Amino acid sequence: MKTLIKGLAIAATMTATSASAGGVIKFGHDNKTDPFENPAHACTAVFSNIVTADTNGSVSVEVFGSNQLGSAAEHVQQVRDGIIQATLTSTGALASYYPRIDVLNLPFAFNGNASTYEVFDGDFGKELAADIEAELGDVVVLGFPDTGGFFAVTNSKRPIADLKDFEGIRIRTMTLPSHQKIMQSLGAEAYPLSWGEVYSGLQTGVIDGQMNPVPIISFANFAEVQKHMTLTNHLFSPYTFMINRAFYEGLSDSERATIHTAAENCVAASRGLSRIIEASDRGLAGLMDKIEVTALSAEQREAMASAAQPAFEAHVAENMDARAGELLAKFKSEVAAANAASYLD
Repeated sequence: MKTLIKGLAIAATMTATSASAGGVIKFGHDNKTDPFENPAHACTAVFSNIVTADTNGSVSVEVFGSNQLGSAAEHVQQVRDGIIQATLTSTGALASYYPRIDVLNLPFAFNGNASTYEVFDGDFGKELAADIEAELGDVVVLGFPDTGGFFAVTNSKRPIADLKDFEGIRIRTMTLPSHQKIMQSLGAEAYPLSWGEVYSGLQTGVIDGQMNPVPIISFANFAEVQKHMTLTNHLFSPYTFMINRAFYEGLSDSERATIHTAAENCVAASRGLSRIIEASDRGLAGLMDKIEVTALSAEQREAMASAAQPAFEAHVAENMDARAGELLAKFKSEVAAANAASYLD
């Protein structure tokens, strides 16, 4: 009933402005509405500015952050239904609509941020976008913005530097089975829990730890209830930036060109702010005085990768379709090439 009432309220709000909103992109996301504090809102702010300016106002953007219009998963359905026109969605929220997004959770894949840019801006990103569009049918994918960087693991029991250190530690994961498999393969106990319950779960000892990008760990004040953090860099999960296909196809050629330019700059803004936050007192530098930080050696990280990657690939083979296997093979190939490349070559 609550969901129904929320949906009716949203529909009523949108209908009230529909007569004059033909050129308005209603953009929903689930993050704070401060472009200096959050990569998602930095992305939407840049997108909005460029679209409104470069179309001389024929297309404008209204951003609804902080779950004003529902959850991340609800935003996806709203875009598909044309209730809103655009969203940034996490891999977890998109998985119920497009299960193959789970291939991006190959653990310990990337050796640095530059490699992620190369892969998601390159042939693999284009193939993934085309596959999402083909499967959903009613969206256009405009890019893969940064959610805040690589995942780290925090916990309240002990420093984690080797596989044996994971034993007996209960780590919160998203409800994605692949995340649970990864933690279990490392020797931890995986405990799926909704985001809103994580802080209290850490505080009360229901869970011992969690995994998230460093900026999220900082913003969520997890250092208040955690003693140790390991820079595992084991996952990189970008947002998927999608827009309603019918709206997109109703734009002029020049307006669509502007949309793509604005989306590219949105992605760049999310990446730039993520790197700045990571290096500032709102990121790693600020956390180091509050929590014990452990960085892995190449050998320690390789040992973890050797345990986690086969378990993940077995999960994909057993639970996903042949096309997911093809995408995973393409992903691995493109990641290997990106990891081996250097802009100094």
